[in-house]
Amino acid sequence: MSISSLGVGSGLALDDLVRQLISAERQPKEARLNAREKVIDAEISALGSIKSKISEFQDAVDKLREGSNLNSREPTITNPSDDDDVISADASNSALRGSYEIIVQQLASGSRITTDAGSFASSLDSLLTSGTGSLTFSVGTENSFTINIDDTTTLADLRELINSSNDNFGVTANIIETGTTDGPRLVIHSDKVGDGNNLEITNDSGNSELDRLTTTGGTNSIDPSNIQTAQNAIASVDGIEVQSASNKFENTIQSVSFTANELSPTNSNGEQVATTLGIGFNKEGVEEDIKSFISSYNSLVDEIERLTRYGATSEDEDGPLAGDSLLRGLQLSIGTIVGEEVPSSGVSSLFQLGIELNKDGRLEIGTEDFGLGAGQARLNDTLEESFDDISILFNDEDNGIAVRLYELVDQYSSTSGLISSRERSARDERDSVDTAREALELRMANFEQTVRSRYVNLDKTIAQLNQTGSALFAALI
Repeated sequence: MSISSLGVGSGLALDDLVRQLISAERQPKEARLNAREKVIDAEISALGSIKSKISEFQDAVDKLREGSNLNSREPTITNPSDDDDVISADASNSALRGSYEIIVQQLASGSRITTDAGSFASSLDSLLTSGTGSLTFSVGTENSFTINIDDTTTLADLRELINSSNDNFGVTANIIETGTTDGPRLVIHSDKVGDGNNLEITNDSGNSELDRLTTTGGTNSIDPSNIQTAQNAIASVDGIEVQSASNKFENTIQSVSFTANELSPTNSNGEQVATTLGIGFNKEGVEEDIKSFISSYNSLVDEIERLTRYGATSEDEDGPLAGDSLLRGLQLSIGTIVGEEVPSSGVSSLFQLGIELNKDGRLEIGTEDFGLGAGQARLNDTLEESFDDISILFNDEDNGIAVRLYELVDQYSSTSGLISSRERSARDERDSVDTAREALELRMANFEQTVRSRYVNLDKTIAQLNQTGSALFAALI
């Protein structure tokens, strides 16, 4: 009789009885493992959540610690009107504060060469009546390419040969169809800008028919009046003329570069109107970094309190890390640092910067005056008047608030930090639960086999008694 047919011989519900015995044996042990697993999973999830918040806070602190905006200089450009875009500018961290009046008088340009009027009757006529020749286009000694021409090459062909040359260094050609006796005129432009970067077209072969396409040599070369030479950009900075071989003026003003985008506009008297370039501190960027720091600080404190809280009543659930000393210690430490002073800074505390800890332990831009102005007013005044002190407040190498906060939270957030260590311990404990669950399954299988073996024997015995009883009963009848 197999285990699967347990109870068939005796007619008793032995299979159900065995299942109930197994369930009674399993349930308390499995319930303990499930409860333990639930607590561990909640802890792992909570540790991951707080680790993410710490990382976000550390990123916000790092911006103030590194001081990319605190040390940067912000160009402010005021054009004559909103429609103007005369210059754009950049400034390095070493740029000095100042204001400059800039007039763009001339943009940098490359050579522009136009063939003489009447040189060609049609853009489809051959350039040569017979033979071959070549033209070399060059700017200086390092940039050049050559176009070969034969008696089938037209002005239109020459345009395409120039534009498609593999060695072309920045020369473009177009044809203007005048529709008059001037005929078609080939316009050639070089993008090599700045004084001295003049495009030259040379007749290599000496074929006189090609002289009308050259800038040097030959009696029929292009008239100088049709040749515009390359030129520098010219600007006036506070009345002083400055020039650049390109439209970008680098270190004309120390540690500042500006680019001429267009000529300065003129007023009703025909005089060019200046654009004002101001170099100052990046106040907007720093204010944004400070407010991001406040927001991430509060978000971290919110998360710590959510995870470590005890339920207010017996019906309220505790946080997954209720009363956890590690996180409470972190909250206390960061609160202490933001409340302390930095003696080396003229702005020695966040309070002077307009930032206060409220009664709930959150940072905020203060609303109370205290005779010093409300928080936003204090922040604005400090950004305007004591910018360097703000930098010291946050990134002084010994006492800076951001420096100390970064070092503190790094002890928690790094791969070898306190949170990661807790995560590893929790995962090890989670693995031990899985191991215990596997061991339970093995014990229950053995237990089931033992119980079933016992009831199989009982089933057989009762079956035999039933058979004997049936036989006796039949004999008596």
